[in-house]
Amino acid sequence: MSDPGRADASPWLREDPDGFLYTELEGDLTEEAARAVAAACRRVNDSGREVLMLCDGRHTGTVAASSRKALVDGLRTVRFRAIAIFGASFPVRVISTLAMKSVQILNRKAYPLEFFETKAEARAWLLAQRDAMRAGPRPVA
Repeated sequence: MSDPGRADASPWLREDPDGFLYTELEGDLTEEAARAVAAACRRVNDSGREVLMLCDGRHTGTVAASSRKALVDGLRTVRFRAIAIFGASFPVRVISTLAMKSVQILNRKAYPLEFFETKAEARAWLLAQRDAMRAGPRPVA
């Protein structure tokens, strides 16, 4: 992802300095791109780290049924912690919500998925989610 020497390194899919998987897709989500996103999520998940995604939806186009299927199938074993999407159009919000709900049903685990207008808002929310998870549950008085 962030290592340019990797065969699957991509300018639109990388790990950012805060440890988030960051996607910045321009145009339609192809089946190949869906598989790349799923593979990146599985790598982070399999390493034991938290899977937190920050997605730039400003320039995302359509998501074909074959791409949705590849994404959902590829994410079956991934345990997401949180996903923040910013700048997404209404159709992208609907498709993203449906795809991630499918993953939640397959994984039998819910996780927060939120939409934001700006990257700064999305990043701040994701950082707060990460920090709250790391702090663990608060003791009951």
